[in-house]
Amino acid sequence: MPMPPYNRRASRAVVAALGAVGLVALAAAPAAFADEPAPELVVGGIAPVDGAKPGSTFDVPVTVANKGTVAAEKAWIYYGVTRGLDFTEIPSNCLSQHVRPYDEMPERWTVVCEFDQAVEPGAVYTPETPLRAEVLDRALYDELRVRAGEGDPVADDNGSTPVAGTAPAVRLVASQAGSEGSARVVDVPVTSVNTADFQVTGAELTGSVGETVPMKVEFTNAGPAWVMAPYWDRSVSVLITPPAGTSVVKTAAFCRLERHVYHCGMRQPALNEGGGETYTFQLKIDKRVAHAKGSVALSTEARPFDPDKANDKADITLDVTGDGQTGSTGGGSGNSGGSSGSSSSGGSTGSGGGSSSTGGDGTTTTTGGAGTTSTGGSLAESGSSTLPITGMAAAAVITGAGVLVAVRRRRAESLS
Repeated sequence: MPMPPYNRRASRAVVAALGAVGLVALAAAPAAFADEPAPELVVGGIAPVDGAKPGSTFDVPVTVANKGTVAAEKAWIYYGVTRGLDFTEIPSNCLSQHVRPYDEMPERWTVVCEFDQAVEPGAVYTPETPLRAEVLDRALYDELRVRAGEGDPVADDNGSTPVAGTAPAVRLVASQAGSEGSARVVDVPVTSVNTADFQVTGAELTGSVGETVPMKVEFTNAGPAWVMAPYWDRSVSVLITPPAGTSVVKTAAFCRLERHVYHCGMRQPALNEGGGETYTFQLKIDKRVAHAKGSVALSTEARPFDPDKANDKADITLDVTGDGQTGSTGGGSGNSGGSSGSSSSGGSTGSGGGSSSTGGDGTTTTTGGAGTTSTGGSLAESGSSTLPITGMAAAAVITGAGVLVAVRRRRAESLS
């Protein structure tokens, strides 16, 4: 998990400046500039921490070596931990800062210590008193970053105002040769003995056919631990299957459809203890399906920190009210076939209070104040308006064909 110990705005300003004058500077620089001696500070002596317990503390031993050919006039050591850890007893020559999450990076605490003393080439140093870290109740999978440099890394502009420590200042003291590291930045995992209960909540939907209803389902991390999800490998997704007989009118954020199932991701804060994500869909109820039921479930990645699997899946139920059709029958509307005010196959409309009946031959008769409409299975026996409409359509086709022939004949005469 990247935790850059520098000011983003300052870095962007430097990049912009280099972009403007970089070519000129490179052209004007003497060839010997690239070979100019310089200090090169590296860190070592840092090992992963496993099996830490919430409420406990551990020391952060670190060595600083100068791999360059000239002495560094000063040295800075940067320490950073993710939100399951914190620092205690910060020396007065160090500044601490709380940094809010941004750009895929989680919340963290940092300490930058300044050592106003020279670091000679080939020598190895270590702080006379190691910095101490505290394991918080929400700790589970965390990360420790340590970095050494010859320049002040500058406070992060997304953090709080840096605060000087109150413990006695510390100095660098000579350490045994051979314990030096080889990198300017070292990241190590800190794993704690803890659990995090991931759970989902379903929904109970009610509506009539043709109605659009909201469907809200939830993911929650009930804690007590937070879970750091690296930006390249999300630790969990939520799988949502709407009930049968519905269609999705609007999809929730962070969701994509794959083979009739919506795969939904989440933001990093959702994985904090007590955090969560709500997925809101708009569903149209297309038809009544007996016992229709959807589901919301967690994906199947291994989650050893979450022993309770009973709440990893929940139902989405649907209660279709009414008769399961888009309209009503009988009464004052005088309709047949579920469309208000119209017969199902004839195209004519009854206007008064009426009734409908279906005979054994498949003929439906509707009577009302404005007259009677009869439709049957055989068009030849029907008195409906279907035949006149069909005749008009045929006449239109014939007329259109005659116009096409006439146009082609005129075009041929004009070309000859």
